[in-house]
Amino acid sequence: MTPVEALQRAIHLLDRGAAPSAKVRAFQRAIDTIRDIEPTELATLADEGRLESLPHIGPATGGVIADALAGRPSPYLERLEGETVVSPGDGADLLAALRGDCHSHTTWSDGGASLREMATTARDLGREYLVVTDHSPRLTVAHGLDPERLRTQLDEIESLNEELAPFRILTGIEVDIFEDGTLDQDPDLLERLDVVVASAHSKLRMPREAMTRRLVTAVSNPHVDILGHCTNRKLSGRGRPPSEFDAEIVFAACEMFSVAVEINCRPDRLDPPDDLLTLAADFDCWFSVDSDAHATGQLEWLGHGCAKAAAAGIDPDRVINTRTADDLLAWAAEPGGGVIR
Repeated sequence: MTPVEALQRAIHLLDRGAAPSAKVRAFQRAIDTIRDIEPTELATLADEGRLESLPHIGPATGGVIADALAGRPSPYLERLEGETVVSPGDGADLLAALRGDCHSHTTWSDGGASLREMATTARDLGREYLVVTDHSPRLTVAHGLDPERLRTQLDEIESLNEELAPFRILTGIEVDIFEDGTLDQDPDLLERLDVVVASAHSKLRMPREAMTRRLVTAVSNPHVDILGHCTNRKLSGRGRPPSEFDAEIVFAACEMFSVAVEINCRPDRLDPPDDLLTLAADFDCWFSVDSDAHATGQLEWLGHGCAKAAAAGIDPDRVINTRTADDLLAWAAEPGGGVIR
């Protein structure tokens, strides 16, 4: 493992463990510092104990670099490997059955890793496909994709798929749900995509009746395949309470229109909450266990959602990303998304 590879592994593990972004950035800055330094020069600095004389190199990053140069195990990486493991609990069988991930972000919007990096990591984790669902244009804080940029991304995906086959990148978007339930993207482009995740990101404290109408309108849109993080709650930092809506009506609409309810695996979301997930399981709803990853390490968060699905008694056959890519595409293309048998 080269020093750059060791630092990249540290970033992956820090992201897997939901480390503060400042710590992740410190390792990225260290990569930027050493990337163009000749290996012999870097080795000399390490031998003389002068790595920390370089910009943005501190004790932790310097230690990882020195261990990599010496060809010895890194205590820092070994600690992270042990501390950041994501356990699926009783959902181990479901995790093993997942063939892909239907919700992920790249540097095309607010992700921290490139499309290639996200795809190759998903492949190396044993997935058969990754649906890339960068944000839609209204979410300017996340650098959402307007139609022109989305078309350009589709071209990049097509090129990468030729290179990475048989692994597949499926095209998608996390489209914002407007206050009236309409969607933030050109309908012709939504029709072209493989998978559409619809999520609300604004006006989250709407009155209960209005939010119910908003979500049902979105779910009834024929382009929508998955209802993303339905309550919009946040569990970290100052937190955010769940949006208020009539869950029975919304899940009944998901059943009627064969839209999958997302089990969002982000530790700061874990959405829906357990009581609502149990309620959704009582309907004939489909589900999608999604990482909502914004970095490579976060692609390993699927275990969180598998644990939730198992606790709610959700059969793997009801989880759309246990399907092959071709079967998932057939399900998404079928009017209404198909029915539960």
